[in-house]
Amino acid sequence: MTRNKHPLRAAALAALLLSAPAWALESDRNQPIEIEADQGSLDQGSQSTVFSGNVKIRQGSMYINAARVEVNKDAAGNQNMKASGKPVTFGQQLEKQGMVKGQANEVRYTSQTGIVTLTGNAKVERGSDMARGHTIVYNTRTEVYTVSGGSKGRVSVVIQPQNKK
Repeated sequence: MTRNKHPLRAAALAALLLSAPAWALESDRNQPIEIEADQGSLDQGSQSTVFSGNVKIRQGSMYINAARVEVNKDAAGNQNMKASGKPVTFGQQLEKQGMVKGQANEVRYTSQTGIVTLTGNAKVERGSDMARGHTIVYNTRTEVYTVSGGSKGRVSVVIQPQNKK
């Protein structure tokens, strides 16, 4: 299945905005969204879309790869996206500071709150900076990250020094 034009597809790309939208390539928003999967289904009555089997979603430099992506829209127009795989991978070219890339066993996004949650071996790299833990929660509105290590783990964060010019 390629180039699905259903309005729910945009929510699947929301998880890619982990890089703080202000720094993402502006030109990506004007590119077509392309979705490929082994299988896809759309239920207009329940406003849900499911793609499964080697799901690949692209829009310009943004991408998400997963085993399964589910997108639901409620009566108020709020969208919820869940991508699962081992791992789900995503990335996007930034205007400055290179790429943002990440992975987790599960990625969830809720448009109503603007919250993206990466769970299970979660990792986000932005330029040379990196955050890793069991769970990473990112608020796309406040641009605040929270990293937790889970019951047995610790978190790891690497922040590169800023170069002054």
